[in-house]
Amino acid sequence: MKTKSRKNNGNSTPKIHYVTGRAVPKINQRAPEIQAFGTIAKLPNGLSEKVCRESVERLNQILVDTMTLRDMYKKHHWQTAGLTFHPLHLLFDKHFEAQVELVDLVAERIQTLGGLSYAMAADVAENTNIPRPPKGREEAPVQISRLLSGHEIILLDTRASAKKAAEMGDDGTNDILVSNVIRVNEMQVWFLAEHLVNVPAVIAN
Repeated sequence: MKTKSRKNNGNSTPKIHYVTGRAVPKINQRAPEIQAFGTIAKLPNGLSEKVCRESVERLNQILVDTMTLRDMYKKHHWQTAGLTFHPLHLLFDKHFEAQVELVDLVAERIQTLGGLSYAMAADVAENTNIPRPPKGREEAPVQISRLLSGHEIILLDTRASAKKAAEMGDDGTNDILVSNVIRVNEMQVWFLAEHLVNVPAVIAN
């Protein structure tokens, strides 16, 4: 059986070859930091470097604690169990989303003041004031108790920081702490704490 040979009409397949020049990504780049952590890049924001530095230090502590609480909410969202699984599963995730927004708000306030925010998990773990929960699964009342403890740590620190910011004339920081961090955490404390009230579910005492 004869096979037909393909005719070359001048449309030969071009050979693939590597290109050079501007189309090639320049990977593995490294360079010195443009700003060291713990320093302030002075911006024309009407605040002294001293005020910016003090606010940044306080905000960074609130930030790492908020990031820790955020992650604890997601852990409990995945691991909660029992009769209240469905409502707590949803509630924990809703609170997680609100904490995500606070993290971004606080971190961007730090940058606005010319500082640098904590960003990596290892730095958060080293600097948070909230005790680390075990890796394993815990009962729902224990999960809620851990979250309430974390909220209180943040609220105590945030109230003190808001007062200090007001005294220094850092109204932007004071506004974020009072209008956002405090109010969100107080509301979440209320929603959590009510789950630990021991009342009858069907028949009144």
